[in-house]
Amino acid sequence: MISEVLGLSLADIFAKSLADFKDRDAFSTIKKEKLTYRQFGDRVEILTQIFNNHGLKKGEKIAILGNNMPNWGVSYFAVTTSARVSVPILPDFTAFEIANIIEHSEASAIVVSEKLQYKLSKALLERFSLVVIMDTLEVSKSNSEVEQIINDFPEPSDIATIIYTSGTSGTSKGVMLTHRNLVSQNYMANKLMPMFKEDVFLSILPLSHAYECSLGLILPFSRGAQVVYLDGAPTPSLLLPALSEVKPTIMLSVPLIVEKLYKNKIRPIFTKNWIMQFLYSIHFIRRGFHKVAGKKLCQTFGGRLRFFGIGGSKLDGVVEKFLTDAGFPYSIGYGLTETSPLLAGAIPGKVTWQSTGPHLPDLEMKILNPNKKGIGEILVKGPNVMEGYYKDPDTTASCFTDDGWFRTKDLGYIDKKGNLFIKGRKDNMIVGPNGENIYPEEIEAVINEHDLVLESLVLNIKGKLTAIVHYNYEQIEKLHTFSEEAVVNMEQRVSEVKKELIEYVNDRVNKSSRILDIIEQTIPFEKTATQKIKRYLYS
Repeated sequence: MISEVLGLSLADIFAKSLADFKDRDAFSTIKKEKLTYRQFGDRVEILTQIFNNHGLKKGEKIAILGNNMPNWGVSYFAVTTSARVSVPILPDFTAFEIANIIEHSEASAIVVSEKLQYKLSKALLERFSLVVIMDTLEVSKSNSEVEQIINDFPEPSDIATIIYTSGTSGTSKGVMLTHRNLVSQNYMANKLMPMFKEDVFLSILPLSHAYECSLGLILPFSRGAQVVYLDGAPTPSLLLPALSEVKPTIMLSVPLIVEKLYKNKIRPIFTKNWIMQFLYSIHFIRRGFHKVAGKKLCQTFGGRLRFFGIGGSKLDGVVEKFLTDAGFPYSIGYGLTETSPLLAGAIPGKVTWQSTGPHLPDLEMKILNPNKKGIGEILVKGPNVMEGYYKDPDTTASCFTDDGWFRTKDLGYIDKKGNLFIKGRKDNMIVGPNGENIYPEEIEAVINEHDLVLESLVLNIKGKLTAIVHYNYEQIEKLHTFSEEAVVNMEQRVSEVKKELIEYVNDRVNKSSRILDIIEQTIPFEKTATQKIKRYLYS
């Protein structure tokens, strides 16, 4: 029963795991250091003592800025289990964004990795009473004129972390999550997909994001599992050998990683000549091809994968069909930073195409003011819903209904089986000339299904429904080479693809959702940590 965990804090989870799994492997960086639970606990104790020696009191904010490594988790648990408040900062944030977060959060100390120190200005460093280097846990700067203290232990209602979202709207807000939020989330996530001490996670998403922190750090730690980090960004040159060496049983990902793999590596195999193209167009043959490719894909991932979680944004429908046919153990989840983050999910083998699955049983979900198609704003209630936005009571109040339901600002509907289908963000919805609701994310999904498109945005520009498209230039070049056409410059090739794409999309969407123009986006779109396009930069 979830009521049993509501009286616990992260300190309770931490202590239990150290007692139960002390000699098991906990965290490691591939081809570098490896820590057991006991060694990890020792490091947490060392860092907690540093905080105590420098007089950091209960509730003080401590920023964490670093790339994924075992000592990122050490920093997080040292802060949260000693009743201080962690402020994780995304490594990709600019120096300006980092300075704003530190100032807004009132962080008085920071744990920063060697590689990211350059993002902290001299003036910014001066405001800290303590600076610790994450890689070595050595003190870089301190205020010696402080009194040593003995740290407190957190209460379930205490704030554990303030996570600043890198949202698609451009406004970064500090989401306050309590120990109760995170502990209840941990319980609910494990209930959906039980984890075991034999599981091995390969971590490829930033730990400073709620998704990876809750489900890729706290969850495996609470179950005695092992987490392995890459020594850098998840590029193919690093990821492929790591998969072969680690042979993970569990991975968490975002759609873009799988979509790129399918569009750039898998689909070209089936469309390399006209015979293959013809065979691939036949449904039962295509499914056979997918099954064969699926076996190879599972081997590429090490041969032991039992859970590949996909979340953060909507998965391309064509790619999802491939994963289903291939028998790949993928799972779909939906959530928000504000909800710690998971709200809904379906485990491998139980996924409904293009659905996030049903909401977690320990929370409530409903659709506000559904239209004739059952579509409305998704509202939730549960112990994992945030305390509010830091120093922003007005925005906090606007995110809750009078009777306490949290407004997700996502639009969707729930089918008769309880499966949730996301239609798009409420703020992105376009009202057509005849008053009809147009969901740009749905049109983008159709555009992105085209072989020669990598990503897209649909906007209302001067009253015209317009798509901004980043093409798959590599495939456009290959296609024309294969067709043995005369050498034509890329500009003309793209112009031909554009005409074909408008026709392709408008044949597949309803009348009110037809696009009137396409603008070429020659470079990839700017994205958030979960690889969602920052729409505000292009609207």
